[in-house]
Amino acid sequence: MPDATPEFKQQLRTAFEAIQEGQTFTFRRTFTEGDVALFCGVTGDYNPYHIDQQFVETSWFGRRIIPGLLTASMVTHIGGMIGFLATEMSFQFPVAVYIGDTVTCTVTMHEKDVVRRMIRASARFLNQDGVEVIRATFSGFPSDVRLAH
Repeated sequence: MPDATPEFKQQLRTAFEAIQEGQTFTFRRTFTEGDVALFCGVTGDYNPYHIDQQFVETSWFGRRIIPGLLTASMVTHIGGMIGFLATEMSFQFPVAVYIGDTVTCTVTMHEKDVVRRMIRASARFLNQDGVEVIRATFSGFPSDVRLAH
């Protein structure tokens, strides 16, 4: 970041110091028909598992599922609240999420690399029944923490 202003560099230091190892952030939402329509329209993900009721009724799912990246994007809500710029992300999708499911995403900060001002974190996504639907790991750096501590 050689071109960043001294003020911006200080903001990054302040944001990094505000995040603590072991700190958690949580976000919950219920996925709707409209969420799927908007996501598929924006991304062009017209996978029949997401949009074709007749197709999916004959599958092992039995009903339409939420696109994995739509559910995974919950982590970006939390990231946006701390100005977290991800440099690496990895997701596992053990269980499908369905329209009408309520998912809770909990992000845990694990490791702070003081030299690089990078943070390694993980996220667990649980549905309304407490079943893990996504596991994620990611790293990056916070730049503008806007959450109450």
